[in-house]
Amino acid sequence: MAIIRKKYIGLLGGSFDPAHKGHLGISKIALKKLKLKKIYWVITKKNPFKNKTFYSLEERVKYAKKISRTQKKIQTVYLDNIIKSSRVIDVVNYFIKKKNIKNIYFIIGSDSLIRFHKWKSWKKIVKLVKLIVFSRKGYDRKGMKSIVVKNFKNKIIFIKNKPFTISSTLLKSQRRLIN
Repeated sequence: MAIIRKKYIGLLGGSFDPAHKGHLGISKIALKKLKLKKIYWVITKKNPFKNKTFYSLEERVKYAKKISRTQKKIQTVYLDNIIKSSRVIDVVNYFIKKKNIKNIYFIIGSDSLIRFHKWKSWKKIVKLVKLIVFSRKGYDRKGMKSIVVKNFKNKIIFIKNKPFTISSTLLKSQRRLIN
């Protein structure tokens, strides 16, 4: 009797302010290593931990679609208007209840582990998904000491990747220097 492996999708959420090659790089690695059916780049209107975005929502969605256009398994979506929320727990519930997708990998960087316990319904999120953590330069050690790792290490997969040096923050600071 053949064993049928469940098809998983990946969710990579954020403000994507702007999307960049790091997002694309970790998505390609996740697709390959985790054998994902698809990754959804879930763009939020605003990060609840930041004051404002640099680029407009329209610019961010357009650029995310542009940078991922050659990748058939990456789909950019904006769901805040559909689910009336930008919270990860609501995004996860949307995919589970409305899209009938139960096998979800939620992809974050090691920097997000540090504050993950401050996210709305963080324990519920970790119970509903498998958390995939990519290395971010300067954050791995602190992330490993985080509350979420202490409580849910068995629900987390750590991906050993060469950390990407690019970030949205770096791109915005370079843009500010040019203008």
